[in-house]
Amino acid sequence: MKATEFSVNDRVAHLVLTRPDRRNAWTGDMHAEYRASLQVAEEDPEIRAVVISGDPEGRAFCMGGDSDTLADFAEKGGYEPGVAKRERSGRKSGIRREFDQEFAYQFAMTTPIIAAVNGSAAGIGFAVACYADMRFIGADAKLTTANAKLGLPAPFGMSWLLPRLVGLPRALDLLLSARVFTGAEAEAWGLAIEAPPTDAVVDRAMEYATMLATTVSPISIAASKGQIYADQIDDVGTSVKRSVELMNRLMAGGQYAEGVAALREKRPPRF
Repeated sequence: MKATEFSVNDRVAHLVLTRPDRRNAWTGDMHAEYRASLQVAEEDPEIRAVVISGDPEGRAFCMGGDSDTLADFAEKGGYEPGVAKRERSGRKSGIRREFDQEFAYQFAMTTPIIAAVNGSAAGIGFAVACYADMRFIGADAKLTTANAKLGLPAPFGMSWLLPRLVGLPRALDLLLSARVFTGAEAEAWGLAIEAPPTDAVVDRAMEYATMLATTVSPISIAASKGQIYADQIDDVGTSVKRSVELMNRLMAGGQYAEGVAALREKRPPRF
């Protein structure tokens, strides 16, 4: 691992972007390690949530693509994906192909991903935060889409994702202007669950992840997450049909039985 660190504690994985000397700027190595670590988390049944943060010594979550890498793209006249030399293995049998793309594969994961944006985030760093299922963003952290200041289009499907997170007018504002905004603004728009002080972001995100990992049915999380992202593409009738099918399937399982037993016995469930 050259650009990230990965650890697990109390069923929660912590993926840290570790290039503090470059403000945790994104590289091909970081891209490949990021995807490989998420795959490890998805395949380990003992891991029930993932928190992503930047090395605090870098004073940023991720300040976008490394400037040397961006210059290399300009010299080559094109973009080279960071996972080009590694097998793409995000899609699993039965998962729709719309999610078999960079970052979108996270929508096919059953494990919830939480971004702890403990400092500035720009460009691909901002995209990484947006592709997480939930975000905790430092109140004074500075964020930007960055693309318009670099002569680039909205990257990595952000033109699809950002309107769903903050609404169409706000997404147009952020993508067309690439203006800087703060974590406090992001919380007001609903982009962040919370905007605590920046030095408390990781702890708060870990607390939330631990709550998910230890008190909530993992099969319920997996089913609900799958429904939410599939429903961004499908119609309401398909959504209702899917929910009924899932209810029948999950009601035949042990986690449902345990949840009902815990409710009747007035105790916390043991999943």
